[in-house]
Amino acid sequence: MRNFLIPTLLAASLTLAGCVSMAPAYERPAAPVATQWPVPQAKTADAKATDIGWREFFTDTTLQQLIEQALANNRDLRVAVLNVERAQAQYGVQRADRMPTVSAGAGQTATSAPGGTITRQYTATLGVSAYELDLFGRVKSLNDAALQQYLASDDARRSAQIGLVAQVAGGYLTLAADQERLRVAEQTLLARQDSLRLTQRLQAAGVSSTLDLRQAEIAAETAQSDLASLTAQVAQDRHALELLVGQPLTPAQWPTAGTAAPVTQLAELSAGLPSDTLLARPDVQQAERALQAANANIGAARAAFFPRISLTASAGTASSELDGLFRSGSGMWSFIPQVSLPIFDAGRNQANLKVAQVDRDIAVAQYEKAIQSAFRDVADALAQRATLGQQVASQQRLVTQTQDALRLAEARYEKGVDDRLATLDAQRSLYAAQQGLIAARLAQQVNRVTLYKALGGGAGAAAPQSAS
Repeated sequence: MRNFLIPTLLAASLTLAGCVSMAPAYERPAAPVATQWPVPQAKTADAKATDIGWREFFTDTTLQQLIEQALANNRDLRVAVLNVERAQAQYGVQRADRMPTVSAGAGQTATSAPGGTITRQYTATLGVSAYELDLFGRVKSLNDAALQQYLASDDARRSAQIGLVAQVAGGYLTLAADQERLRVAEQTLLARQDSLRLTQRLQAAGVSSTLDLRQAEIAAETAQSDLASLTAQVAQDRHALELLVGQPLTPAQWPTAGTAAPVTQLAELSAGLPSDTLLARPDVQQAERALQAANANIGAARAAFFPRISLTASAGTASSELDGLFRSGSGMWSFIPQVSLPIFDAGRNQANLKVAQVDRDIAVAQYEKAIQSAFRDVADALAQRATLGQQVASQQRLVTQTQDALRLAEARYEKGVDDRLATLDAQRSLYAAQQGLIAARLAQQVNRVTLYKALGGGAGAAAPQSAS
């Protein structure tokens, strides 16, 4: 019968453990946002962002390669993945507390008596040490909290991945726009240098005034300054993109097309209902996991008010001779149950419960803030989407009109109808209109990326990455 002592104790322990949970029933807080988006949605928008993977959403092959490299090499994302592994290991440690720890031991005790007699005692045991019977769910609540913290870390990793994809796309688009601005500045500088040379010839011939010459010189120097500034800006954009990608890039990996070429699919993304869209975002899910963990910690704090029962038991053999250790009749066992009942702790348990409850209230506020922030992200992106198309079209017409105005001003100047100032004004207007068109196209493309991210783009397109 002694041979069955340890298995019997283990079975009884597992049966009694986790009988009661002191954690309050979890209820998801109501979303503190409107039930509809403030901007009406197009009826033709049927592509749901969460179901579209980034490889499907981004159509530019160079950008796809950069995103893939960033997901493999970006250090911030690597830290997020390692945090998942760390949380997974911590959950494993906490989960182990729900099971008994069985260990084997062997030892020898030597005792010297008067007269020089030495008595030896040999033992070999298998036992369970200080295993807590989780009658009130304290260990289970701690295990549940650790599980939610682990899952929250994976939500953080998914949120970081979505954010990184959007950052790489935004950096790529910004670099493309600044490269295009640089090309416009180069063309403008050449045009103004040609204009300056013409003015110099006319001034030498006595046709143009010194004021016209100075104005042409100012226009050329301004273009030269813009060119230098944009050259530095393009270099900075490249450095920023390399930091996101996590490795140096070759010239073949820089964007070649300007902002007129789309890098994403053109179909409008469906925002759906706020209640469905916002809850699909990993950052909102992370906040809810933190709330669930705080809720579980209340159960552990409540269980601390109740008795804690732990078992220590062992069974084995003992003999005064080593060769008789496993002979018949050498069996031994011990069973030491312990009960700890809090009587006076100077309010420590009550204070711990209050801390757990306040932590839960803080987590509720943080969850609600995450919902509100997500709602604003989507609403802002939708509001921009509603007007950016009109801005691009208007800016394109402005460029066409200023080009025509410059052509007329140059013709009138050559015929002596107008002075040089009208031509310089037309050049400046065209340059500003071209830069404005690039900015409007960039804003339109970045808005598509921002809306994709705000709607949790790609969150449901693939299974979450394993942290094992």
